[in-house]
Amino acid sequence: MYSARVSPRRPRSVHPLHSLVLAFFFPLFLATLIADIGYARTYEIQWSNFAEWLNAAGLVFGGLALLAALISYALRRGTPGARRVLWYGLILLAAWGTGLYNAFIHARDAWGIMPDAIWWSAISAALALVASVIGWRGFSDGETF
Repeated sequence: MYSARVSPRRPRSVHPLHSLVLAFFFPLFLATLIADIGYARTYEIQWSNFAEWLNAAGLVFGGLALLAALISYALRRGTPGARRVLWYGLILLAAWGTGLYNAFIHARDAWGIMPDAIWWSAISAALALVASVIGWRGFSDGETF
Protein backbone atom coordinates (compact mmCIF):
# COMPACT_ATOMS: atom_id res chain seq x y z
CA MET A 1 0.00 0.00 0.00
CA TYR A 2 1.25 3.51 -0.73
CA SER A 3 1.48 6.07 1.97
CA ALA A 4 1.39 9.75 1.29
CA ARG A 5 4.19 11.35 3.18
CA VAL A 6 4.68 15.07 2.93
CA SER A 7 8.25 16.19 3.29
CA PRO A 8 9.10 19.68 4.48
CA ARG A 9 9.88 22.14 1.72
CA ARG A 10 13.54 22.21 0.99
CA PRO A 11 15.22 25.32 -0.33
CA ARG A 12 15.37 25.47 -4.09
CA SER A 13 18.68 26.19 -5.65
CA VAL A 14 19.18 29.33 -7.68
CA HIS A 15 18.85 29.39 -11.46
CA PRO A 16 21.83 27.78 -13.25
CA LEU A 17 22.90 31.08 -14.85
CA HIS A 18 22.77 32.73 -11.44
CA SER A 19 24.91 29.91 -10.04
CA LEU A 20 27.40 30.35 -12.84
CA VAL A 21 28.03 34.05 -12.23
CA LEU A 22 27.97 33.52 -8.47
CA ALA A 23 30.60 30.79 -8.82
CA PHE A 24 33.09 33.31 -10.21
CA PHE A 25 32.36 36.13 -7.78
CA PHE A 26 34.05 34.84 -4.62
CA PRO A 27 37.08 33.14 -6.24
CA LEU A 28 37.98 36.28 -8.18
CA PHE A 29 37.84 38.45 -5.06
CA LEU A 30 39.83 35.81 -3.16
CA ALA A 31 42.43 35.75 -5.95
CA THR A 32 42.60 39.55 -5.68
CA LEU A 33 43.48 39.18 -2.01
CA ILE A 34 46.12 36.55 -2.79
CA ALA A 35 47.66 38.78 -5.48
CA ASP A 36 47.72 41.70 -3.02
CA ILE A 37 49.50 39.53 -0.48
CA GLY A 38 51.97 38.53 -3.19
CA TYR A 39 52.61 42.20 -3.94
CA ALA A 40 53.03 43.04 -0.25
CA ARG A 41 55.68 40.34 0.13
CA THR A 42 57.63 40.91 -3.10
CA TYR A 43 56.83 44.48 -4.24
CA GLU A 44 56.78 43.14 -7.79
CA ILE A 45 54.48 45.57 -9.59
CA GLN A 46 52.95 42.86 -11.79
CA TRP A 47 51.17 41.46 -8.70
CA SER A 48 49.41 44.81 -8.34
CA ASN A 49 48.35 44.77 -11.99
CA PHE A 50 47.14 41.20 -11.64
CA ALA A 51 45.10 42.09 -8.55
CA GLU A 52 43.55 45.03 -10.40
CA TRP A 53 42.40 42.84 -13.29
CA LEU A 54 41.10 40.11 -10.98
CA ASN A 55 39.13 42.70 -9.04
CA ALA A 56 37.67 44.12 -12.26
CA ALA A 57 36.58 40.64 -13.37
CA GLY A 58 35.03 40.05 -9.93
CA LEU A 59 33.07 43.29 -10.30
CA VAL A 60 31.73 42.19 -13.69
CA PHE A 61 30.53 38.83 -12.37
CA GLY A 62 29.29 40.47 -9.17
CA GLY A 63 27.24 42.93 -11.20
CA LEU A 64 25.66 40.06 -13.11
CA ALA A 65 24.92 38.27 -9.83
CA LEU A 66 23.33 41.48 -8.50
CA LEU A 67 21.13 41.66 -11.58
CA ALA A 68 20.09 38.03 -11.08
CA ALA A 69 19.35 38.71 -7.40
CA LEU A 70 17.22 41.71 -8.36
CA ILE A 71 15.24 39.58 -10.80
CA SER A 72 14.85 36.87 -8.16
CA TYR A 73 13.56 39.40 -5.64
CA ALA A 74 11.12 40.86 -8.17
CA LEU A 75 9.74 37.39 -8.88
CA ARG A 76 9.38 36.59 -5.18
CA ARG A 77 8.08 39.89 -3.87
CA GLY A 78 5.23 39.30 -1.45
CA THR A 79 6.18 35.70 -0.65
CA PRO A 80 7.61 34.50 2.66
CA GLY A 81 11.01 33.75 1.06
CA ALA A 82 11.45 37.28 -0.31
CA ARG A 83 13.11 38.46 2.88
CA ARG A 84 15.98 36.02 2.50
CA VAL A 85 16.47 37.06 -1.12
CA LEU A 86 16.53 40.68 0.02
CA TRP A 87 19.25 39.97 2.61
CA TYR A 88 21.19 38.03 0.02
CA GLY A 89 20.97 40.95 -2.39
CA LEU A 90 22.04 43.46 0.24
CA ILE A 91 25.10 41.42 1.24
CA LEU A 92 25.91 40.95 -2.44
CA LEU A 93 25.60 44.71 -2.93
CA ALA A 94 27.90 45.35 0.05
CA ALA A 95 30.49 42.94 -1.39
CA TRP A 96 30.24 44.59 -4.79
CA GLY A 97 30.50 48.07 -3.23
CA THR A 98 33.62 47.19 -1.27
CA GLY A 99 35.04 45.63 -4.42
CA LEU A 100 34.36 48.88 -6.28
CA TYR A 101 36.12 50.87 -3.57
CA ASN A 102 38.97 48.36 -3.80
CA ALA A 103 39.16 49.09 -7.54
CA PHE A 104 39.58 52.76 -6.72
CA ILE A 105 42.38 51.84 -4.28
CA HIS A 106 44.08 49.75 -6.99
CA ALA A 107 43.84 52.66 -9.44
CA ARG A 108 46.57 54.42 -7.45
CA ASP A 109 50.24 54.04 -8.14
CA ALA A 110 51.45 50.54 -7.25
CA TRP A 111 53.56 51.84 -4.38
CA GLY A 112 50.58 53.68 -2.91
CA ILE A 113 48.08 50.83 -2.62
CA MET A 114 49.54 49.17 0.46
CA PRO A 115 48.25 48.41 3.07
CA ASP A 116 44.76 49.59 2.05
CA ALA A 117 44.46 47.12 -0.82
CA ILE A 118 44.92 44.08 1.42
CA TRP A 119 42.28 45.24 3.90
CA TRP A 120 39.68 46.07 1.25
CA SER A 121 40.42 42.87 -0.66
CA ALA A 122 39.92 40.85 2.53
CA ILE A 123 36.63 42.61 3.33
CA SER A 124 35.40 42.12 -0.25
CA ALA A 125 36.34 38.45 -0.26
CA ALA A 126 34.67 37.82 3.11
CA LEU A 127 31.43 39.51 2.05
CA ALA A 128 31.51 37.66 -1.28
CA LEU A 129 31.91 34.38 0.60
CA VAL A 130 28.90 35.11 2.81
CA ALA A 131 26.78 36.14 -0.19
CA SER A 132 27.84 33.07 -2.15
CA VAL A 133 26.97 30.70 0.70
CA ILE A 134 23.54 32.29 1.09
CA GLY A 135 22.95 32.12 -2.66
CA TRP A 136 24.08 28.53 -3.04
CA ARG A 137 21.92 27.39 -0.12
CA GLY A 138 18.90 28.41 -2.14
CA PHE A 139 15.61 30.00 -1.26
CA SER A 140 12.64 28.35 0.38
CA ASP A 141 9.75 28.69 -2.06
CA GLY A 142 8.66 30.14 -5.38
CA GLU A 143 10.67 30.65 -8.50
CA THR A 144 14.23 31.88 -8.27
CA PHE A 145 16.58 33.30 -10.82
